[in-house]
Amino acid sequence: MSWLRIREMIRKEFIQLFRDKRSRPILILTPLIQLLVFGYVVNYDIRDIRVALIDRAQTRESRLMADAFTSGRIFRITQRPADSRGMEELFLAGKADIGIKIPPDFSSRIRRGDTTAVQILADGSMSNMASVRIAYTTMVLDRFNQELIRELHGRDLRYGRIDARIRTWYNPNLDSQNFFVPGIVAFLIMLISLLLTSMAIIKERENGTMEQLIVTPLKSIELIIGKTIPYTIIAIGQMVMVMVFAVYWFEVPLAGSVVALFLATCLFLLSTLGIGLFISTVSKTQQQAMMTTFFFILPFFMLSGFVFPIANMPEIVQGLTYLNPLRYFLIIIRGIFLKGVGLHVLWPQYAALAVLGVLVFAAAVGRFQKRLD
Repeated sequence: MSWLRIREMIRKEFIQLFRDKRSRPILILTPLIQLLVFGYVVNYDIRDIRVALIDRAQTRESRLMADAFTSGRIFRITQRPADSRGMEELFLAGKADIGIKIPPDFSSRIRRGDTTAVQILADGSMSNMASVRIAYTTMVLDRFNQELIRELHGRDLRYGRIDARIRTWYNPNLDSQNFFVPGIVAFLIMLISLLLTSMAIIKERENGTMEQLIVTPLKSIELIIGKTIPYTIIAIGQMVMVMVFAVYWFEVPLAGSVVALFLATCLFLLSTLGIGLFISTVSKTQQQAMMTTFFFILPFFMLSGFVFPIANMPEIVQGLTYLNPLRYFLIIIRGIFLKGVGLHVLWPQYAALAVLGVLVFAAAVGRFQKRLD
């Protein structure tokens, strides 16, 4: 082994890498952008809990209890549904995190000195977030209970503890796998489709066969379709495999329609394949295409709500998440797996995926046509 040859090989690789003018911005700007974005995004704090309140008592005590939740900066009463069915629809649509039901005899029982029940419902489709929200809710109820006892009896009374009988919807045992595994399925589909498609045209160009394809009778759109369909089949096959593994190995419940999931996957692939094809048309080498692909993958992952809630991000970053197809696909796949909802609830996410997919794929086709001129 010659260390001299190894040293010269390393020097040659660095010279080649920095000689490419298109690689320089990626090498320099990408770490800085990711550092800024990830520095704001990585946050486990709970700052915004949306509460749906049903107050059947409509008394002073019930209003005091509502004020106990809204007095801080964490809880926010965003909806006041008329009945339980309305609250269920809010949970299905993802518009509420916690549901509170105050019974009609809430105040009368308190004034008699009896114990009264308040029902707390939590959206358990995000198990880690649900656990924290339930803990915060219990703390607020405990503090409100102490203040109410002090007001009624004029002194502090000690009691054992709150008898919290909690029912978590969609994920009763708060299993983290039920939350993370569907997200991993979505991420794998994005990773595979982006990596494979970004290399589609580069390989032809580096192998010297691109000129042969150009002079064939194939039209540009035919060439693009012929390039993308194999990767679409591979991605769908990978999706089926990991979905079956998730259901039968991790025992993640699949409560919704497989057809709705397949439709969402096709719309999501329209975006990812379009991005990969666009990368392939603007890149000169496979190395540059690979670096550009990972530049897209990491922000897509971090800005999708896979781990970190989008509500905790700065408003500017939240605006950028609307351009991320993985954000919409995660909502769809978790809604189908855990909640069993379909197009009647998830149609905004389907529409967003369709619009993004058409725009990105059209841009990739237009770019490819220019390269063929």
